[in-house]
Amino acid sequence: MRKNFVEELRWRGMLAQMMPGTEELLQKEMVTAYLGTDPTADSLHIGHLCGIMMLRHLQHCGHRPIILVGGATGMIGDPSGKSQERNLLNDETLRHNQECIKAQVAKFLDFESKDENAALMVNNYDWMKNFTFLDFAREVGKHITVNYMMAKDSVQQRLNGTARDGLSFTEFTYQLLQGYDFLYLYQHYGVKLQLGGNDQWGNMTTGTELIRRTLGNEVETFALTCPLITKSDGKKFGKTESGNIWLDPKRTTPYRFYQFWLNVSDDDAERYIKIFTSLDKETIDALVEEHRQDPGRRVLQKRLAEEVTIMVHSREALDMAIEASSILFGKATKDALQKLDEQTFLDVFDGVPQFTIQKEQLGQVASELFTATANVFQSKREIREFIKSGALSLNKEKMGEDRIVTDDDLIDGKYLLVQRGKKNYYLVTVTA
Repeated sequence: MRKNFVEELRWRGMLAQMMPGTEELLQKEMVTAYLGTDPTADSLHIGHLCGIMMLRHLQHCGHRPIILVGGATGMIGDPSGKSQERNLLNDETLRHNQECIKAQVAKFLDFESKDENAALMVNNYDWMKNFTFLDFAREVGKHITVNYMMAKDSVQQRLNGTARDGLSFTEFTYQLLQGYDFLYLYQHYGVKLQLGGNDQWGNMTTGTELIRRTLGNEVETFALTCPLITKSDGKKFGKTESGNIWLDPKRTTPYRFYQFWLNVSDDDAERYIKIFTSLDKETIDALVEEHRQDPGRRVLQKRLAEEVTIMVHSREALDMAIEASSILFGKATKDALQKLDEQTFLDVFDGVPQFTIQKEQLGQVASELFTATANVFQSKREIREFIKSGALSLNKEKMGEDRIVTDDDLIDGKYLLVQRGKKNYYLVTVTA
């Protein structure tokens, strides 16, 4: 018997709303379902992960997932849950973004399978680019009334909200465009179900209504949403002071990515491990129980961080993130520092006091360099006392009294890491 997709989402806390008959359809046959994603950047961020995990579970339950890149709709903007229009992108940028997104999603979905439920990626620009306005008005616009469109929450919020510019006609048509995507995918790929975040419910049901009014009452299509993920304090999930947590390692290093999950609260870890991993219920229940016995060990956070980092990046990236994490508090060596790429190195020591010197100022004794040249310490007497007591290190190596600092000491060709005791770090950047 087919694994119950709705039940899988339900116990994971990933089910918000669904149209009547959705669960019965999924149990009766292999269903092709789609989820749309925004192509306005060349990387997804962790805010997209709940939707991607829905598709992953869908495929594991024997159904066929389609991810739709909104190349056409990305040129317009969607009013759902947003206070202003998006920036409009050109075709070349959208195509580049699509390829980058597919490479990321391929880590979650099987596009290469020989089975009938192999994943597929499509771009709505392909069927919208030659669709004239007159054709759209005649074939799509006539089926959905303005009254129906005006009643949607996403439209009402913009019309009655604080946005100075109100709602443009461009954005107003968004639900028709998204509705047409569903109609097109039903006709060409047999798609009967649309998945999405709960803020998309209005647009999704417009799609099912458009299909019914266009093709007849006997044609049934369905919609299912996941809740919008928040943190336990009610704040937006996935946002940090430095911005989004991206899946692209060039935008967010695996170290910073790993640290994000490692530092979530106990309550959030208990929710997130169900949503953002493929671990089964028995495994998760056991981890939750183990964590409650001794929260200080942070069993849930560690397993969550490991699972998501491997899935998004790789086992090697996880190992590097763990090694980088141990550098601050463990007995790491200079070799461990040298292995880190520059951005990871900077991420590890983000927030420590920083100083800058010129390259020509190297070649001095450490007690001179880190007092008179870079004011890391107050006086030569102070630094000599630290050196004598064995409390001072340069790049994780103990410093002697006559230690001369040279080019050979530079990490990534431009950094010196000074450490006093176990927890006090100072980063010196050496400029040309």
